[in-house]
Amino acid sequence: MESKPNPGCCMPTKPSITGERLAVNQCSEKPESKRSAHYGSREGMVLIEAGSFLMGTDSDKGWEADGEKKVIEVSMNPYWISRCCVTNREFGEFVDDTGHVSEAEQFGWSYVFHILLHKSVLKRIKPQNVQGLEWWYGVEGAYWRKPEGPGSNVKKRMDYPAVHISWSDAVAYCQWKGNRLPTEAEWEKAARGGLEQKIYPWGDELHPEGKHRCNIWQGNFPLANTAEDGHVGPAPAKSFRANGFGMYNLVGNVWEWCSDWFSPNWRLTHKEPNPQGPDTGARKVMKGGSYLCHDSYCNRYRVAARTSNTPDSSTGNLGFRTAMDA
Repeated sequence: MESKPNPGCCMPTKPSITGERLAVNQCSEKPESKRSAHYGSREGMVLIEAGSFLMGTDSDKGWEADGEKKVIEVSMNPYWISRCCVTNREFGEFVDDTGHVSEAEQFGWSYVFHILLHKSVLKRIKPQNVQGLEWWYGVEGAYWRKPEGPGSNVKKRMDYPAVHISWSDAVAYCQWKGNRLPTEAEWEKAARGGLEQKIYPWGDELHPEGKHRCNIWQGNFPLANTAEDGHVGPAPAKSFRANGFGMYNLVGNVWEWCSDWFSPNWRLTHKEPNPQGPDTGARKVMKGGSYLCHDSYCNRYRVAARTSNTPDSSTGNLGFRTAMDA
């Protein structure tokens, strides 16, 4: 078994001791009571046909403690899934229509990776006490519209994935839009793009023909990112080449929430079709890795890889995409 840190990966969890949520506008409590003008639309989505696929991995790159080791054939009904992560533009439309206040805003802060912060900000704040993850800073005023805190904005990043999104925020968006979060099985089948047991959505080589196919850490993690793939932080939601199903940024860029509760062994003992995950839990499944993943620390920028976080957690490398029944 590998000796690298597990299962927290390169992402912290919102500490309950940090403080209670700030008082928020009551209209944010039930955003699902409103519906998008495009409620139930399948625009920007791709149909994944019914059929079975091989989920998980037997590769020595897999994390056994995460529950990804062991290949299991899974039978699936057809479903729709979005080609890209939900963008700042799309999430902004939801917020403008419903008055939703994100959990990062309710807490009053969110986690930002240190190299994305201006030096003046670093001088006046202290990192949250997250042992082994000292490169994350809890920044007051950081949320999806101000990804690096006060002084930052998304005006020139409207086509980038919305980040600092908690699982609960993502569910609220889905209720407004008339869709839902994908299950882990749906996410993984779609990410494989029709390929069988490949490491990445495009095959087994990280840099086929010497070309970058995803946004991950380049250089010495966590101190220096050379940005050889063109990005220090998140990339636009429709970056790099699509996989065989026409989907973008399935590994690297930002972690993506799934609907399932996380368990390291549930998948290994349940073989029913269209798996939904365990009925209860403390943490939700996340897939895909992010721009902070690096082989020296967290090689979870693979299709089979998985990790988790609490439903109220938010960071600058966490977003989501949506799904619908066919």
